[in-house]
Amino acid sequence: MPNTPLAPKPIDVLVLQHTLEDGPGYLGEWLDAHGHTWQVRCTEAGEAYPDTIDGYRALAVLGGEWGANDDRPSLRQAEDLIRQADARGIPVIGHCLGGQLMARAFGGRVERLPVPEVGWLPIHAVAGLDPDAALLQDWLGGLGSDGRAVVYQWHYDSFVELPPGAKLLASSPACPHQAFAIGPHLGMQFHIEITPEKIDAWLGNPGTVYPQAVVQGLPTVQPPDAMRAATLYSQAGSLALAGVIYAAWRRRWKPA
Repeated sequence: MPNTPLAPKPIDVLVLQHTLEDGPGYLGEWLDAHGHTWQVRCTEAGEAYPDTIDGYRALAVLGGEWGANDDRPSLRQAEDLIRQADARGIPVIGHCLGGQLMARAFGGRVERLPVPEVGWLPIHAVAGLDPDAALLQDWLGGLGSDGRAVVYQWHYDSFVELPPGAKLLASSPACPHQAFAIGPHLGMQFHIEITPEKIDAWLGNPGTVYPQAVVQGLPTVQPPDAMRAATLYSQAGSLALAGVIYAAWRRRWKPA
C-alpha cells in the first residue's frame, strides 16, 4: 500500500513581528524547546498578517521601534487580531510595542514618557488584595522573594492609561505601568524575549533618540558598555522570569 502522507501539524502560535530588527528572540527558543509549533509574520519583511486568528491557540505580539499610535495599517491589523483573540478566548502576550498595542486594542492609552528607559533596569511588583496577588504570582512568580526583578527595557512610550478591567502587576519609577493582566492576556512594557544577540543588533543601529539620551546622562538610560556588562549578570534572571511568564501564558492556550 502506498504511504499515506501525514497531515501537517496545526500551528499553535501566531507571532506578529513588526520590524526586521525585533524578532522572536527567546520566545522562539522557548516555543521550540517545549515542542510547540509557531508561525511568525513580519510586516516590514512584506509578510501580511492574516485576516483572522481562527485556527491558532495563542497570539504573541512583539516589539519594534515604531510607536503604537503611528499611522500604519499593520498596527491597526495587529489590534484587530488582538480583539479577535479576546473574543475567542485565545490568550495574547505582548512585548513592549506589543503590550502597547494590547492596551490600545482594549481601550487604554499610549503616550510618550517624560524619560526613556533603555537597558537593564528594575521593576517591582504591584499587587493589592486577592485576586491581584494571585495574578501576580501566577503570571510573574511574585517577581522573586523581594518582589523585584531586573528586566531589559528599550522604550520611549508606554501605556499610560490601562484598559478598563486591567490589573496592574508591575511598575518602575520611570514607567508606572510595566505589566498588566486582562482576562487571559498579559501586556508587558519590557522585553522578556531579549537575548544578547538582539541587544548587540540594536546597539549596532540604535536610531537617534538613544545616543542623545546617553549624552544627556539620564539615569534610566545605560550607555553601551554598561549595558553589555549588565547583560552578563542579568540575562540568566531574565530567562528564568521569561520561563515563568511563558508557562503561565501556555496554561491559558486554547485546547488543541
